[in-house]
Amino acid sequence: MREGTDRGETGQSEIRSGGRVGVTYKYFGAPNGATAARVPLSMRPEELGGDELGMGGMFTRIKPETVSAMVLTGIEGIPLHRVPPLELVVLHPDYAVVKLPMTVVDPLRGVGEESVGAAAFIWSTVPDRGGPSDAFNVYRLLHEWQDFSHRLHEAGHQPYCLVWP
Repeated sequence: MREGTDRGETGQSEIRSGGRVGVTYKYFGAPNGATAARVPLSMRPEELGGDELGMGGMFTRIKPETVSAMVLTGIEGIPLHRVPPLELVVLHPDYAVVKLPMTVVDPLRGVGEESVGAAAFIWSTVPDRGGPSDAFNVYRLLHEWQDFSHRLHEAGHQPYCLVWP
């Protein structure tokens, strides 16, 4: 099979390289793990009382581990080796749902522009990391996460991520 672009079940283009397909992430909030586990690929989180990151639900290539590290190292000053692990909620042959620790979204609610800007700059200088490539993109991402954090808090929800190839 030659390298190329295929259309997956979601209709999104997927780049195949040497037989590997990129992973896609969708962040959402839900009241509990049982609700989060019922968010299959074809259903939108808001149908189960959840909330999504970004306008209309954001699909991204940024790993939950990267988001956790970005917030906790850039804003909280926690060393990378102390970033808490994600919790696996459900593992299905076609997808997985993981729960992000609240320590990833809570710090964003109380910080101002200077802290977000500093965190974006700090994270943009970390070598060999996945995610946005410059400080402005990191800054925009952190602002989206800040808005998401406020909505999760107001709804009493936890942060989750739907992961699929």
